[in-house]
Amino acid sequence: MGTRITFVAGLAVGYVLGAKAGRDRYEQIRKATREFVDSAPVQNAGQAAADFGRERGGKAVQKLGEHLPERVGRHLPERFGGQSANGDRAHDARSAAQRRYDDGL
Repeated sequence: MGTRITFVAGLAVGYVLGAKAGRDRYEQIRKATREFVDSAPVQNAGQAAADFGRERGGKAVQKLGEHLPERVGRHLPERFGGQSANGDRAHDARSAAQRRYDDGL
């Protein structure tokens, strides 16, 4: 209960002080924030983070592209009664669900 009272009191004090500061102070804070965001060091850091994300994302997509066809080619045709990766026809009396369960997938 005491925590709630403290929280509400903090909100009230913040509201009163904010109202007294008014629009001029708000504009001043907004201008300072905009100058900070537009500054060269912040822009460079943002660009470096974006480049890093693109590089790592590209590598992840490449790795996935290398392994996904192999796994799909090995598993899916057998499950639907088609040909397996080695070209053999999949003749298995088990259902597709049972094969998935047996394979641990």
